[in-house]
Amino acid sequence: MKGQCLCGAVELRVGRHAGGVSACHCSMCRRWSGSAALGFSAQAAGLSVSGPVKSYRSSSFAERAWCDRCGSHLWIRDDDAEYDLMPGLFDDARDLPLVREIYFDRAWAFAPLAGDHPRLTRADYEAGHRFVEGEQ
Repeated sequence: MKGQCLCGAVELRVGRHAGGVSACHCSMCRRWSGSAALGFSAQAAGLSVSGPVKSYRSSSFAERAWCDRCGSHLWIRDDDAEYDLMPGLFDDARDLPLVREIYFDRAWAFAPLAGDHPRLTRADYEAGHRFVEGEQ
């Protein structure tokens, strides 16, 4: 798949990807995206990126990246992990199904996500994953 930011300055190409989109409702993702953060996973080896990318170390184990010209969000990535790419950058991502929601108990009431997919609460997710201590 080929994608780009709003202004076209950053171009992304993805070979293999997870085939589904995840939604996160944690407070950091809500602040980053303005609502739930949506992403699909792709391995670093299958991703090429060109253009003016900036990143921010948003926790002790992860970064978030954006286009330095238009500000489009590009990805969230835990250290040495796959990239969680923003599906809106890729026209071909429109057919990817929603495969899970995390921090579901923190989701906004005004924007429920439909579908029959796993919905993990904060406690469910944090039981088996790294998280930011004190995340609200």
